[in-house]
Amino acid sequence: MSLHHNQPKGLFLLFFVEMWERFSYYGMRALLVLYMVGPLAFSTEKASQVYGWYTGLVYLTPLLGGYIADRYLGQRKAIVLGGILMALGHFAMAFPPMPFFFGAMILLIMGNGFFKPNISTVVGSLYEENDPRRDGGFTIFYMGINVGAFFSPFICSTLGEMVGWHYGFGAAGVGMVLGLAMYLWGNKALLGDKMMKPSTPQTNYWVPVTLVTLMVSFLVITAMQFNGFEIFSRVPQWVYGIAAVLVLIGMAYAYASKPVKSTLTQVEKQRIAVIFIMVFFAIFFWTAFEQAGSSLTLFAKNETNRWISLFGWRFEMPAGWFQSLNPFFIVLLAPFFSSMWINLAEKKKEPSSPVKFAIALGLLAVGFIVMIAAAAAFQRSGPVSVLWLVGAYFFHTLGELCLSPVGLSLVTKLAPVQFGSLMMGVYFLSSVAAGFVGGFFAGNYDTVNHTTFFMIPTATGLGAAALLLLLTPKIRKWMHGVH
Repeated sequence: MSLHHNQPKGLFLLFFVEMWERFSYYGMRALLVLYMVGPLAFSTEKASQVYGWYTGLVYLTPLLGGYIADRYLGQRKAIVLGGILMALGHFAMAFPPMPFFFGAMILLIMGNGFFKPNISTVVGSLYEENDPRRDGGFTIFYMGINVGAFFSPFICSTLGEMVGWHYGFGAAGVGMVLGLAMYLWGNKALLGDKMMKPSTPQTNYWVPVTLVTLMVSFLVITAMQFNGFEIFSRVPQWVYGIAAVLVLIGMAYAYASKPVKSTLTQVEKQRIAVIFIMVFFAIFFWTAFEQAGSSLTLFAKNETNRWISLFGWRFEMPAGWFQSLNPFFIVLLAPFFSSMWINLAEKKKEPSSPVKFAIALGLLAVGFIVMIAAAAAFQRSGPVSVLWLVGAYFFHTLGELCLSPVGLSLVTKLAPVQFGSLMMGVYFLSSVAAGFVGGFFAGNYDTVNHTTFFMIPTATGLGAAALLLLLTPKIRKWMHGVH
């Protein structure tokens, strides 16, 4: 069966919109740590922590953006608002470092909160509940993410590392504008009236205003802490992280609890529980996976022989180029995975979603086993071949294809319709925790033996996979409404 067999036309609009948005995100991400340890003169520890906060918070605000879209704006308006904020953030990065650097990051974090959960929810709305095209459609959508992610380091890293940092960040902004323009051009014709209005309309606007004010205040305080304001720097950074998560979850739950108690069935409650369980296990995956932008990028910069010869021209590859390996493998392998799941489903042999997650964790661990060997080779004889990183990213990508599109599809299948975007925001909480933990973990990269450093994600990945397999029978019962 073809990957694009009879897919809704609106899917392909969303494919290209997401492609340009992810071009902007991954283009900026490829430069972020290198920019901080370079022109901003941050230490590896501080740069990794800022990177961890950023990659965590861009997945925390979708809980807020999903809630506001479900209750007040509707998903389609939220997408436009998010796109505008992110474009402003990328262009702000093109100005001299301070204070634009942290201000730009705040705009990007807030914009992503409105954009990220809602475009995924709109994709889900294109399909009926038991539509067999759904997983294939999400795999196509996921290819859009990775087409943008593949090209962006080549353009943004080349401009940033070889021409000027702010040219690279400016290129990311242009990508976001192109995605927003494409969405505004085609959304009415190709999406109709889907998700135009909130699913459970509310008129009490002080609630979202309060939530947004709290979130922006928290981001400003965090930025001031990293910028050296003594009054804030005395407080441990993890305190802010826990406070942010608790405030947003608590307030969102408080205003969601009344309809939950009155309308949700036992089966729906079990399915929500499944989403939270999968969020927990996804944390282990993304914590290790997000080393791509921190410790693995530093390994590429300092411990990899990046000199290549091409048509008689010898040059040193920008370290950011290695971040194109993951999306390259995604685009190459996604059609195969989509067809494989369909064929296995037709034969009634398709693994359940929890088993796919466990396979993903195992493959991630294999990728870090490759990095253990690479670190050992560097200790013996100096800079290593690029093939070590190629191998690690290959196995990480195999794992990602077993987890990420599957997780997105699972949430749209299991979440009650009135909390579709909110539950998508909850799912992204796995990346929140992963960003924080992964950033602090990467901050120790220069302080420990690198062979030992890469052993830690290997062990946690294998342990989480084993635990998930033990829980799978119970999870499957809840997914299918068996008491």
